[in-house]
Amino acid sequence: MFTGIIQAVGRIAAIEPRGGDVRLRVDAGALPLDDVAEGDSIAVGGVCLTALEVGSGHFAADVSVETLAVTTLGGLQPGDTVNLEKALRLSDRLGGHLVSGHVDGIGRVVEVADEARSQRWTFEAPPALARYIAAKGSICIDGVSLTVNAVEDSRFGVNLIPHTQAVTTFGARRAGDPVNLEVDLLARYIERLRLAPAGDTP
Repeated sequence: MFTGIIQAVGRIAAIEPRGGDVRLRVDAGALPLDDVAEGDSIAVGGVCLTALEVGSGHFAADVSVETLAVTTLGGLQPGDTVNLEKALRLSDRLGGHLVSGHVDGIGRVVEVADEARSQRWTFEAPPALARYIAAKGSICIDGVSLTVNAVEDSRFGVNLIPHTQAVTTFGARRAGDPVNLEVDLLARYIERLRLAPAGDTP
């Protein structure tokens, strides 16, 4: 599990094809890896990956064909930047919201507009995901926990304060760019309970 509070921006050092899938090599930037062991989880652009070959300032991770197909990781190139977060510990502060690192789909940036010192970002979600996005609810975009301000059909808006723009990859995003979306876990479970036949619930 993760919180959606980005700890560092990393950079893709290399992408190595391996039997149909790939191994990503990531320069971890300012992310401390001294407490990360091989097999630990790290969210890369909002995608939960297993850290391999952990070294000083870098790690590798295998990415399956499925993950390449349903996330933006399939479009990465060497040199691209990615948001990084180590897995949540029970003693950590939950500054964002509970994030699984299991991306639900790919959305896109529609518009970026200045709003005082902040920016109002508009995104479009796949129609199948739009039903889970609610005003004042939480959403995870490229691994960043954000509060939804407004929803209209499959489009929704969030505000980014200057700090978020500075410490995440949003500073390099533009209209039309794809983004990883993970909807609020609670919305998923509520729908499951609502749709389950009466005999399936206690």
